[in-house]
Amino acid sequence: MTTNEKPVKLAVMNAVHDLPVLVARDEGFFKDEGLDIEFVTTPGMAQVTTSHTVKFDTVFERPLDSVYNDGGIDQFRMCEWGIVKRAVEAEAGGLRSRKIVSLGASMSMFAIVVSADSNFYEPEMLKDKPIAVTPNNGSHFVTLKMIEGFLAKEHVKVTNAGSMPQRIKALKKGEVAAVSLMEPWISVAEKEGLRVLMEAHSTRAEAAGDDLDGPTLAAMFRAQARACDVLAKDPKPYVHYFVNETGGRLEAKDFRHQRLLHAPPQPYTRERWDDTYNWTIGWDMTMENASYEDIVDNRAFE
Repeated sequence: MTTNEKPVKLAVMNAVHDLPVLVARDEGFFKDEGLDIEFVTTPGMAQVTTSHTVKFDTVFERPLDSVYNDGGIDQFRMCEWGIVKRAVEAEAGGLRSRKIVSLGASMSMFAIVVSADSNFYEPEMLKDKPIAVTPNNGSHFVTLKMIEGFLAKEHVKVTNAGSMPQRIKALKKGEVAAVSLMEPWISVAEKEGLRVLMEAHSTRAEAAGDDLDGPTLAAMFRAQARACDVLAKDPKPYVHYFVNETGGRLEAKDFRHQRLLHAPPQPYTRERWDDTYNWTIGWDMTMENASYEDIVDNRAFE
C-alpha cells in the first residue's frame, strides 16, 4: 500500500477509454491502495453534451490538453497515437512535459459506419469519399489503421463533422460518406438503423507528468488491473456510464457490452514505440527525430 502526500488529479473523459478508472473508483480499489485521488472530468467527443470543437491543425487547445498544460491534471489516457503525438510535440514545443508511462487498460472499439441504404459495402468503396473523424484522436488514427489495408494513402479522405452525435446527424443528411464512431455511439448507430462497415479495437496509452512518482503510478495501475478483472467477469453493472453519454438515445439492453475489452496496464516497450511512432510519422501526423528515451518512462514497473 502507498499513500500519496497530495491528491493525484486523475482525468476522466469518455467511458469507453476510462471505464477501468471509473470501476476502480466505484469499487474503492484506489482507496485500497492508499491513494487520494481527485477525479477531474473533461468533455469528450462521445458525450452528447459536448459543445467544444476540434481542428486538424491543433491539439493543445482542447479541454483535456489545456487543463493538463495548466497543471490541473496529473495523469490521463487517450488513444496510443494521440499520446505519442502530444508527448513528442509538447517536448519539442516547450509545453508541460508528459511521458508515456504505460500501455493502457482499455482496448476501445472503433467502427466505420455508413447509412443503411448506402452503396458502400466494403472499405474499397470509400475510395476518395469523406469519412468523418475526430482530428488527431482515436477515431482518426484507428480509421487510418483500418482502411490502409484497402486503400492507398492518397485515396483516404478524412474530414471533421464534430462530435459523435453530430457525426451521425451529418451521415443521415448525406453530408459525409461514412463516420468513425466508438461506443456507445456504435450501438446507437446500430439501433438507429445504420450499418457497420468494419471495426477494430485500439489500445489506450497512459501519460503522466514528471512529478508523479513510480510507486504512486504503480498503485494506480494495480487498482485499474483489479477493475479489469471485475469487467472481464461481468461489465453489465457499469453499462450505465455509456447509456448516460447518449442523452436518452440508448437503453442498457441496446448497448453491445461484448465490444468491451480490458487488460491490466503494461510497460510501454521499445518495440511498441518503434512501431507506433514510425507509423505515425509515415502518415505525417507528428514530428520526426523523437526518441524512446525522451518520451517513454516505465517508472511504474521498476
